[in-house]
Amino acid sequence: MKIPTTLKHKPVIVAEDYSNIDGRGAYTSDAKGLSLGLAQWNDRGRVDISAKVWRHTGERWSRQSEELPLHRVLDLAILICRANLHFADAYRYENFYDPENPVIDRVGLQGDAMTVAICTENENINEDIRLFVDALARDGELIGERLRTLSRMLKELGY
Repeated sequence: MKIPTTLKHKPVIVAEDYSNIDGRGAYTSDAKGLSLGLAQWNDRGRVDISAKVWRHTGERWSRQSEELPLHRVLDLAILICRANLHFADAYRYENFYDPENPVIDRVGLQGDAMTVAICTENENINEDIRLFVDALARDGELIGERLRTLSRMLKELGY
C-alpha cells in the first residue's frame, strides 16, 4: 500500500511495508508505513523534518496516524533504553522500584535533563508495573533485535 503524498506531511523517505514487521502485530497491523518527511506544521520560511506512522483502516487513511518531530522519536528511544536498563535489575525491589526513590535517572539533554521516573501518581502502579515487566520480558526478542540494530547503526555513524 502506497503512502499518500498529497497530504500535509510530505514523505521523503518511506518504509511502506511496515505492517509486515510491526512487532506482535506483524502482517495484521493497521500501521502500514513509516515515513520521514517535511512536517505538516511547517510555516513559510521554516521547514522541520518529522517521522510519521501511517495507519490505514482497510478503507481509508486513519486520523490516528501519528507525526512526531525527530528529536521526540529519539527521546522515546532514550526513554525505552533507560527503562530497559532499570528493569534489568529491578527484580531487587518488591514492586520493581524503590517507592522511597521513584526517580530512575536524569538524562542530560540541551542543558537540562529528562527525568525518568516510575509514575507513582498511577493508583494501580504496583499491578501495572508487573504487567509492564511481563510485557517487556515477552517482547524482549523484538525489542532486543531493534536495539542491536540501532546500536550497530549508531556505531557506524560514529556515536
